[in-house]
Amino acid sequence: MRENKEKNETCGTIFLKYLLFTFNFLFWLAGGAVMAVGIWTLVEKSDYISLLSSKIYAVSAYILIMAGVIVMVTGVLGCCATFKEQRRLLRVYFVLLLCIFLLEILAGVLAYIYYQQLNEELKENLRETMVQKYHQPEQDHVTKAVNKLQQEFKCCGSNGSFDWVESVWIRSVEADSRLVPDSCCKSPVIKLCGRRDHPSNIYKVEGGCITKLENFILNHLQIIGAVGVGIACVQIVGMFFTCCLYRSLKSEPY
Repeated sequence: MRENKEKNETCGTIFLKYLLFTFNFLFWLAGGAVMAVGIWTLVEKSDYISLLSSKIYAVSAYILIMAGVIVMVTGVLGCCATFKEQRRLLRVYFVLLLCIFLLEILAGVLAYIYYQQLNEELKENLRETMVQKYHQPEQDHVTKAVNKLQQEFKCCGSNGSFDWVESVWIRSVEADSRLVPDSCCKSPVIKLCGRRDHPSNIYKVEGGCITKLENFILNHLQIIGAVGVGIACVQIVGMFFTCCLYRSLKSEPY
């Protein structure tokens, strides 16, 4: 009877080991996905970050990268702890899972806060940034970001092309009689195309670039949130399996 009980416990432990190993492999892949989303945000969309006064968007991306790295390291540690059946390693693994979970909650809270204040921030700062910093000394990153924004989203100006009337650059001789930047043009390769602000020549979008940029960032925040929630759910399952394996090893040596 005792032998059967021990045999059942051994089978249960083996089953939990392989279940936890499978979880760790998937967790490791998920960590790579989280890190990739964070890196993509900073590398591909870093130009747009320079148009935002708040650093919350960038901080959320850095938190994702940090969480992704910790997740991948934790996945390897979890595999070692599982196959070596060491309770001490399992404890460390559980604590790391908990820390990652808290990091993701922090990123989620920051993303939610930013989601709420994004519209007001863009209204207050995007137009000012465009008219005051475009083509100004030591503001090349802003100029590049504005040009990319207008071309990629096919828009002109923060609220519309009329915003450029107050631009420091447009009013200067350097603008060479342009009414809008060439990046507003439907065919920007044409030299000095910004001299004509007719709808046939430049982008006229209702709501201007502010609406386009806001929708883009909101969609991206939703992606960050969805990835975070998905990984958090997986972690809860992992913590449950870890506890089960830890309890099954309670009578075994450390």
